Amino acid sequence: MGTQESQGSQQSQESYGRQSRGTGRRALLGAAVLGAGGAVVGLPGVARAGERHGSGGGFRSLPVPTVVAHRGASGYRPEHTLGSYQFALDMGAHVIEQDLVPTKDGHLVCRHENDITGTTDVADHPEFAGRRTTKVVDGTSLTGWFTEDFTLAELKTLRATERIPGTRRQNTLYDGRWEVPTFEEVLRWAEKESRRRGKEVWLHVETKHPTYFRKLGLGLEEPLAKLLRKYGRHKKNSPVFLQSFEPGSMQRLNRLVDNPLVVLLSGASSRPWDFVEAGDPRTVADLIKPEGLAWIASYAQGIGPTLDLVIPRDASGRLTRPTTLVADAHDAGLILHPYTMRNENTFLPADFRKGTDPAAYGDAFGAFQAYFETGIDGIFTDNPDTGLLAREDFVNG
Repeated sequence: MGTQESQGSQQSQESYGRQSRGTGRRALLGAAVLGAGGAVVGLPGVARAGERHGSGGGFRSLPVPTVVAHRGASGYRPEHTLGSYQFALDMGAHVIEQDLVPTKDGHLVCRHENDITGTTDVADHPEFAGRRTTKVVDGTSLTGWFTEDFTLAELKTLRATERIPGTRRQNTLYDGRWEVPTFEEVLRWAEKESRRRGKEVWLHVETKHPTYFRKLGLGLEEPLAKLLRKYGRHKKNSPVFLQSFEPGSMQRLNRLVDNPLVVLLSGASSRPWDFVEAGDPRTVADLIKPEGLAWIASYAQGIGPTLDLVIPRDASGRLTRPTTLVADAHDAGLILHPYTMRNENTFLPADFRKGTDPAAYGDAFGAFQAYFETGIDGIFTDNPDTGLLAREDFVNG
């Protein structure tokens, strides 16, 4: 996840930070609605979000702003486990996210990356010591253990662990409690929970490194579409978003299923990996221009930008002023589900940190409010309970 260059004067940065932290929705609005060049950002975004989501089926029936549990309740449980997903759902998260990678025998499993070195106990299994290897994934050299080198049966002998134990020491309590789930197991879980609760459980499903895996003969889109059809979750109004950092993956899925599609966007200077492979010179900065957003809207229903594309940070890590991205995306008919809000100081903008401990909680509520004021339609968060309370403050403010 990249960052964007700073914008705005120091005076406006300090003013915006004070308003975001201290005076609630009414004071925030005045600072948040003006984007670059004085363009109105927040108010039109909020109005249009209400119009799009206020009626109808499918994603239009979701509350706005929507709280998406990033890898489940990953602020409290090891990510991408049934324990993390269940806790997020019990907290009241509107949507639960899964990231998908394949096994050697073609099963889709839920991991943020195919490198499972930091999220499982694979290093403690001497029978798999010889599987440790170095690979280049999307241009980055990685050394570790990878899902595509394991059959599902082998992967099921491993147990999930906390990915960032130095920051989330309390989560290590649950190391070894859950295995790596298959996406089919998640679909069955969602089906069971939907029946139990009397309402659909929404999923936000990401294809990870699709070009890389297609080259290995492990394409993600076809088995994903097959599973969605098997469980009746492949339709326009089905409670499943599909997302990817590679637009080509969404275009492929657009031909296979009718689910709402979301194109994820990293830092402005970055390029989607399928663009790199195809020699397409466009960067994310090109895709967030009106013409780029119109191109995305020709096959997708939303974008998932990094939060820095919505409100950039300056060189000290403080929020500056909102860009016009929210208004521009809404003009193109796209919803926005940016990523990722977390409670810990180390992840928060500098003007919302408290104390000097990077693992301590900062003013996450203030940061949530700053982002909600821009008119975004939803937000990914590791801490769904915090997001839901912040949303309540915003809606009732």
